[in-house]
Amino acid sequence: MRSVELVRFAAGAIVAHPLRSVLTSLGVVIGVAAVVMMTSIGLGAQQRVTAAISSLGSNLIIVQPGAARSGGGGGLVFQGAGSSVSLRDGDVDAIARQVEGVVAVAPLVRSQAQVAAGAANWNTRIEGATPDYVVARDLQIAAGRMFDAREARQGRKVAVIGQTVATNLFGAGDPVGQRIRVRAIPFEVIGVLASKGQSSFGQDQDDVIVAPLPAVRSRLVGRRLRGDTVMTIYVKAASDDILDRVQEDVTKVVRQQHKIRPGEDDDFQTQNMASILEASQAAVATFTILLAAVAAVSLVVGGVGIMNIMLVAVTERTREIGLRMAVGARRSDILAQFALEAVALSLVGGLIGLVIGVAGALAMARLGAWPAAIPAWAGPLALGFSMLVGLAFGAYPSWRAARLDPIEALRRE
Repeated sequence: MRSVELVRFAAGAIVAHPLRSVLTSLGVVIGVAAVVMMTSIGLGAQQRVTAAISSLGSNLIIVQPGAARSGGGGGLVFQGAGSSVSLRDGDVDAIARQVEGVVAVAPLVRSQAQVAAGAANWNTRIEGATPDYVVARDLQIAAGRMFDAREARQGRKVAVIGQTVATNLFGAGDPVGQRIRVRAIPFEVIGVLASKGQSSFGQDQDDVIVAPLPAVRSRLVGRRLRGDTVMTIYVKAASDDILDRVQEDVTKVVRQQHKIRPGEDDDFQTQNMASILEASQAAVATFTILLAAVAAVSLVVGGVGIMNIMLVAVTERTREIGLRMAVGARRSDILAQFALEAVALSLVGGLIGLVIGVAGALAMARLGAWPAAIPAWAGPLALGFSMLVGLAFGAYPSWRAARLDPIEALRRE
């Protein structure tokens, strides 16, 4: 039997029962659509996490106090990052002097305060820093300027504000040159930061005021910190190739500054943005694979549906199979015909599912405000897997049809 005739017979059998064919392919449609959508959502989430973590700063190492031991009565409690105060100005100077390959070292203290400008007021995050802070965090000045080293050293009451603060305090007006009151202490706005958006932790990075470190530490943080204490140290490496080496050197220098003996635990923590990004991407990738695997279960269900309907078709068309064998059709022709029908049903379902999956992924990305990430391999993989499902689950019905005895088949009514 020629290939053209096989295709014609298979297509005719499918078209003869349109509703049954549609319902048979429905499982594959749902399975392929679910796999494409789940994969797209996972990859979109991965891109969003990558962008959010990258916005914190490239080649960045964060040093925070923590992992200090405390407790009484012989008990030991390991505290988390930021739970103790152990970083000083001397640590910042030592890192800047002794660690090679460092572009910027920026100490930071932070507080939360009510800020007012005229009749408007806003509760925001106040960060005391040095001019190197904008270099370490890859910040850009959208208007005005950053305070310089002299202003920072003297603790001048000047500030650079984020876009969120500027909008809530000044609306569409120009904040540069205006006065704001931070807990009744006047500061002059000398610059506005370019928008950074949300961080990977959901924090609005534009809802911030950056002012000279001494001014914030003495006037806003006050007795909560010693005069030379810092809460965080940002260290920017020259390139990502030396990031791990710089992190090791920073750890060694701070241990020396804190006189920590070999074998003793650090009273601080260092975090590498590249390692955090890598760990986050691995976690999201695993989650994406899990989602796709769960969605792929419906493909198996669709395959079982195809096998069920093909077995019914073999039973219904037993006499037809006997007639074809009687006029010369070989068992291989019968096998190929029914296998082709199963593959066609599965492939059509895969095509429809692919279209629905892509449309659904784009719609969900728009609703969720995350990147629409549809991989190039999604289409070929979906169609190839659909064909595989058709072959796998159509194999037994096709074999059963080919093994029918022609005489017994002709007797069947």
